[in-house]
Amino acid sequence: MSDLKLLEQSSCSCGEHDEAVPELDARAIPHAIRHAAILGVVDSLSTGAGFVLVAPHDPQPLLTRIQDRHGSGITVEYLQRGPQAWRMKLSRS
Repeated sequence: MSDLKLLEQSSCSCGEHDEAVPELDARAIPHAIRHAAILGVVDSLSTGAGFVLVAPHDPQPLLTRIQDRHGSGITVEYLQRGPQAWRMKLSRS
């Protein structure tokens, strides 16, 4: 029965549960697939879940695409605004 509870808390079927907010460093993703990779992460967020995005610049065009796709369902909170990196928390409400 406790195994079932673990699976219910997890956002995937692997059975692991992590309380910390994961961080995605977009600077490590090749530019050609960067937006698609980030959009895939955003699309897969369950209600209440989120992650911290680290970007090499202020990703306004990407944030506009996210807003177009999800409206107010995704919130963005800037944690750092340059100069070396922009960090923001994206969450599904």
